Amino acid sequence: MDLNRYIDYTNLKPTATIKDIEDLCDTAIKNNLYAVCVNPYYVSLAHELLKDSNVEVVTVIGFPLGSNTTKTKSFEAIEALENGATEIDLVINLSALKNKDYEYIKEEIEEIRDSIDGKVLKVIIETCYLNEEEIKRLVEICNETFVNFIKTSTGFGTRGVSLEDIDTINKYKSEALEIKASGGIKSADFAISLIEKGVTRLGISDISDFGGKKWNYLKN
Repeated sequence: MDLNRYIDYTNLKPTATIKDIEDLCDTAIKNNLYAVCVNPYYVSLAHELLKDSNVEVVTVIGFPLGSNTTKTKSFEAIEALENGATEIDLVINLSALKNKDYEYIKEEIEEIRDSIDGKVLKVIIETCYLNEEEIKRLVEICNETFVNFIKTSTGFGTRGVSLEDIDTINKYKSEALEIKASGGIKSADFAISLIEKGVTRLGISDISDFGGKKWNYLKN
């Protein structure tokens, strides 16, 4: 199994430097990773560094809390595309979810989707804060709004993805909706376990246990 093309190689640290992003992009190019994921501040830099490669530029919107207004998120997404982002990872408004204001969440997702001109949209639901009923409702909204991916975590919550999260999502998602797993993926074995459950993209910031430069990890 070739893990390289599943990986959104990620640095969303608030203290990330230009050198950190240069290293991130260099590693992504050398190892033919699918994408890098950076904060909006670094989208232009990542775009410039990756312009002659096949590595995509992902950025996060409403990150990490999701509590920005819809208009703010929409502006942020449009600006990110203008700066060279090719995919958008949108954090839902968790307060709206806890208030059971599902229509707000749906309308927000639709507005962002319509503002990004057909680019890939991933909806981050932050599973660590949710019960099964809440995950179910969010998966249904993602089905209804025809987004590309549902994403499990920001990596800034109380935990990252679990295999149980993926099982729950799989119970309710449409065939078209893909899953991005993120947060706490620190080994090739765990990554492969997620892929075997249907995950098609992995948000990974630490590859220290992936066998050094041996990115093409084959499970026996």
